[in-house]
Amino acid sequence: MTAVARKLNEIKHRSNISANSIAEILGTSPQTLSRWAKGKNEPQQAQLERLLEFDYLTEQLAEFFEPADVRMWLLAPQAQLNGERPADLLTQGRQKEVLAVIARLRDSAYV
Repeated sequence: MTAVARKLNEIKHRSNISANSIAEILGTSPQTLSRWAKGKNEPQQAQLERLLEFDYLTEQLAEFFEPADVRMWLLAPQAQLNGERPADLLTQGRQKEVLAVIARLRDSAYV
């Protein structure tokens, strides 16, 4: 199993998100995602960075939520994001905004 395939499996395991949704968030097609998972192709640099950011993001969310709840959090409008859905922001390349909310969750969890 390739490193990219392991990252994709970890994301799926932590977030209960379908491959189609992961592909959408990463700005690629499900077919491309499948080729990455099978080791037939490697993501380009920008796609790899988005994959690794999404992996990190789901890892952070897994500290607070069960996989089904990670999925719900990503797909539901969030007040701390002005009612926007984290998944939509990730699709738009706005990971830093989502990570900032997760950091606030972490900070409040340790208060």
